Amino acid sequence: MSTMRAAVIDAYGPADTLRIADVPRPTLRPKDLLVRVHASSVNPVDTKQRKGIQRVVVRKKMPVILGMDVSGVVEEVGPEVTRFKPGDEVWSSPAHDRPGTWAEFVAVDEAETAHKPSNISHVEAASLPLVALTAWECFVTGPPVQSGQRVLVQAGSGGVGTAAIQLAKHLGAHVAVTCSPRNEELVRGLGADQVVDYRTSNYWEVLEPQDHVLEAIGPSAWGTSLKVLKRGGHMASIATGMPTYVDRFGPYAGIVVMAGSMLRVKLAGIVGGKTVRHVLRPADGEMLARIGELVTAGAIKPVVEEAIPLADIAEANRRVESGRTRGKIVVQVVQ
Repeated sequence: MSTMRAAVIDAYGPADTLRIADVPRPTLRPKDLLVRVHASSVNPVDTKQRKGIQRVVVRKKMPVILGMDVSGVVEEVGPEVTRFKPGDEVWSSPAHDRPGTWAEFVAVDEAETAHKPSNISHVEAASLPLVALTAWECFVTGPPVQSGQRVLVQAGSGGVGTAAIQLAKHLGAHVAVTCSPRNEELVRGLGADQVVDYRTSNYWEVLEPQDHVLEAIGPSAWGTSLKVLKRGGHMASIATGMPTYVDRFGPYAGIVVMAGSMLRVKLAGIVGGKTVRHVLRPADGEMLARIGELVTAGAIKPVVEEAIPLADIAEANRRVESGRTRGKIVVQVVQ
């Protein structure tokens, strides 16, 4: 068969822009794997791409298939592939400029791919690559979290947050988390030592000075995140505020204003003797393999709120855009 079922958009827009269609299978590059997708997931970055918020920095040729998490089985390999063969179970989070996992098949570079941990299902595996790679970039790539340090994870019940709590705990940190009361049991079960209800308490007033902050809210929280850091501490920000800036100033001017805000908070960090990093998730198969070792050892466990069929991809997008998901919404392609 030369075609496949996929969720596509023909123009930027709301969740209802997504439609299920028969489209050509991907064409392989020399170092690509053709992966039969068993499951994918929906991340906030996917919804931003769908709405066109990132169209200045990541341009799409319509129609386009979105999705940046995959767990599945290798169907075919390109002529220069050396590490995988047909039949291998793999997982990946492809590069921003080459998504496409909301489909029956996707082409991914072998450098962005690792063997799937055997102790979890495809549905569970699909929930982890993007968020776990993001957490790893924040806490391991640098500056690294050291045993005994204090770490604050904001929005701890979300996708990145649930992975980051577990990773920080594995690294030996004392982990504080902000979330709502309904999610306290969840985050404590993942390893949180201290939980702050963001609706009734100011974390920068109730927490001891922190060595690391994973900042997941955006520009409105940059100042208070710096405030809770001790001198010499590190803030890793994964939220740039791009949607707000683009809505207010348009896609081009919004990027310029956003860049200015990012620069200002970095300078504010330097003045206070603190490090500010704006983190982008790397598409890195070797890093994902190291994460897979932690999954196999039980140090990191998937947190899946629900698996939703590909046919209901629009509803999956709406659920993520609500901002109230616990862990991840997975898109199940193979039932």
